[in-house]
Amino acid sequence: MTAATAAITQYLQQQHVLTLCTQDQEGLWCASCFYVFDAATMCCYLMTADDSRHTQAMLANAQVAGTIAEQTEAVLHIQGIQFTAIAAKVAAADIAAIKARYCQRFPIAKLKSAQLWQLQLQTVKMVDNRLGFGKKHWWQRQPT
Repeated sequence: MTAATAAITQYLQQQHVLTLCTQDQEGLWCASCFYVFDAATMCCYLMTADDSRHTQAMLANAQVAGTIAEQTEAVLHIQGIQFTAIAAKVAAADIAAIKARYCQRFPIAKLKSAQLWQLQLQTVKMVDNRLGFGKKHWWQRQPT
């Protein structure tokens, strides 16, 4: 694992909310979603209602983008992720394991029966000003 991949993975594991950007017939739409990250697959998993606008958009167009960032006013402490991903419903065989992991992180989710989604990260750019103003780490999924 490269130093850039390690930094990205560590940051994604430490955070828990992403901004998901989708597109439908009405245009662009963003939603804030709780997520859990799996470093082995470089995927984020989220739970969302079937009737939400972003879910309906993902059903029509699996290509999504988003951000993950802490809120700081100190420019030299800025860290954040910009990503592209392919969205898909979690496969039936994987639902129990992923839901258990999701509910461990977010116990309130045990009360919901919403669909689990996988965001298979395709490209990731991480800004980390703690390493110097404008310092960036990049990760790209390699074709299989």
